[in-house]
Amino acid sequence: MSARPALTVDGHRFLRGGREHRVVSAAVHYFRIHPGLWRDRLQRLRAMGCNTVELYIAWNFHQPVPGPPRFDGWHDVAAFIREADALGLDVIARPGPYICAEWDMGGLPAWLLADESLRLRTSDPTYLAAVDEWFDQLIPMLADLQASRGGPIVAVQVENEYGSYGNDHAYLQHLKEGLVTRGIDCLLFTSDGPEPRMLAGGTLSGVLATANFGSRPDEAFAALAKFRPEAPLVCMEFWNGWFDHFGDPHHVRDASDAADVLDGILAAGGSVNIYMGHGGTNFGWWAGANHIGKTLTDPGYVPTVTSYDYDAPIGEAGELTEKFHAFREVIGRYAPLPAAELPAPQRRVAPQTVAATRVGALRDHVGLLSVATHRPAPEPMERLGHHCGLVHYRHRIIGPAGPATLTVDGIRDLAQVFLDGHLVGVLERDAPAPTVELTVPEGGAELEILVEPYGRVNYGPHLADRKGLIGGVRLDHQHLFGWTIRVLPLDDLAALPTASAADTTAGPAFHRAVVGMPEAGDAFVAVPGSDRTLVWVNGFLLGRLRTEKGPQVTLYAPAPLWRAGTNEVLVLDLAGTDKPLTVELRAAPDLGPTAAAPRY
Repeated sequence: MSARPALTVDGHRFLRGGREHRVVSAAVHYFRIHPGLWRDRLQRLRAMGCNTVELYIAWNFHQPVPGPPRFDGWHDVAAFIREADALGLDVIARPGPYICAEWDMGGLPAWLLADESLRLRTSDPTYLAAVDEWFDQLIPMLADLQASRGGPIVAVQVENEYGSYGNDHAYLQHLKEGLVTRGIDCLLFTSDGPEPRMLAGGTLSGVLATANFGSRPDEAFAALAKFRPEAPLVCMEFWNGWFDHFGDPHHVRDASDAADVLDGILAAGGSVNIYMGHGGTNFGWWAGANHIGKTLTDPGYVPTVTSYDYDAPIGEAGELTEKFHAFREVIGRYAPLPAAELPAPQRRVAPQTVAATRVGALRDHVGLLSVATHRPAPEPMERLGHHCGLVHYRHRIIGPAGPATLTVDGIRDLAQVFLDGHLVGVLERDAPAPTVELTVPEGGAELEILVEPYGRVNYGPHLADRKGLIGGVRLDHQHLFGWTIRVLPLDDLAALPTASAADTTAGPAFHRAVVGMPEAGDAFVAVPGSDRTLVWVNGFLLGRLRTEKGPQVTLYAPAPLWRAGTNEVLVLDLAGTDKPLTVELRAAPDLGPTAAAPRY
């Protein structure tokens, strides 16, 4: 393929083929969208008036465990980029290796945490060796899609918001040189908050500096211009909405307010990347978390919900929102809009409610769904070679009989404690006293601890967020040694019985609903009556609900997951209700009560 005009810097402006050019971009993440809908979402982005799409590349999505990374199917990022190209969109690629993005561990693979001496996002040789191996696979693929080789990629980021984390410029320089030596010849840039310390820590000489913010563009651009007086003004992340945590309201932002800020960015002569153009969904176990404590053991852990709607102009199910139309009007003042009609809404299913039949207790099937590992003391899942799932710990208490206090040190993130099959306590990560009062019977007892991990911290100083039990377990003052540990990724549930079971085992249990559907369409799945829930559609894990905390009530189940005829919805009721469950398919989402998004 012949080369295309490069995106270059000429003082305060961009040039493209010798002509002044303004980047009007929006973020869309391939890993948050079913590949059957990639083209649809990109079409909607183009219809809003964008000439560019920005995408993060999530290392852990491609290489969740050590070994060759995947670039097929849902992981085929090159195919996503080619879809953008076919629609006339330029591409800004942000390969990290760290991306934040409210994604588990900020896109870094959890297997890095198996080595407790490794220092993330630094010049640590062990960390750099892992990054280099990943870049050896990824970067040549991106290089082949650059404008210089006839592709749509016009700019590539060096790391991501590094000034918010550290100041290891040798690390940044290593990444920059690694991009160049592997074939990247397009515009390189960094992005950071518009604060002096962040810009100083996260930028590199000779690399375009850009700023991330959601309001007060004059102030942000003034800070950027003071730091780099002879460079284009670029808002690489215009935060037009916000993400949600369990226990908080669903964040929204007034469309006219967000459009006014977008207008301010463009009126100042700036280029922009709207974060997010379309948010999508944290399917499966991929949602991240934040932590506002000074140390990782302090209270302040807040996991992110499954939906990543973000109150973006293009909604989670592709809706063209009021914000879409407001943004399109603003963009049209500064750039030509596509002449084609706006994309039509996606088909949605007719609402229905289906009874879910109990299949069996999780604790009765741990042997079918996992492989046992024996360790002297409890260990987190990362040291056992896993990156996601539930973790089941078993120990035989041999006595003496009588009342005792069980103390569990280091829970990540919620644990149910069973003694001889009876639930004796539920412990959470930030609880002030992770203890359970119990009575050991004559002859000893079987102790089980089932841990539900939530997302790994994706932003700030606490990225090394291991999951499971990361400390010891004591009975009064005595450490309990000798554990059987099973990690349950729950990625293959074929071993579950197909018929219902009349068991009365306590704790989490599977329930199955059979859903008839004349034609596939988008649906929003609710499971009323269950406080903590994992939901699969035809074997695909949509994500989790925690309705006792909120805000999210429904999970988005896109049309490509359904089929005309019979479908299976499998529910793991983690709270273990003893009441019958139903599965509701709704035609509209319910993301919970709303509150104004923060303004940064």
